[in-house]
Amino acid sequence: MRIALIAHDKKKEELTDFIKKHVDFFKLHDLYATGTTGKILVEHTGLKISLKKSGPLGGDQEIGSMIANGKIDMVFFFRDPLTAQPHEPDVSALFRLSDVYRIPLATNVETAKHFLISQKK
Repeated sequence: MRIALIAHDKKKEELTDFIKKHVDFFKLHDLYATGTTGKILVEHTGLKISLKKSGPLGGDQEIGSMIANGKIDMVFFFRDPLTAQPHEPDVSALFRLSDVYRIPLATNVETAKHFLISQKK
């Protein structure tokens, strides 16, 4: 499976903890991440992750393009709903593409847990 990993600044630690807890699952898949998130995840998990640009510099759009071209199967995007994001239009576009192409999108840890449970069946 091809999985995208993204997190807003205030959620990077939460995503990192989640990935570390479930590293055995993630190491079986092709992983892609926006720049800053990906660097943190590689540093803390040792996973092989293909890095895109930082979200505000076009990384969200790169992941969106991958979704539109059938190159992503699942997205974990831990978002911070309480902080305004300067690249909010890019985030909204990525969410819209996930809906259009029916790509599962987890925006928080509880939804992410359910994604993992569904993959174990």
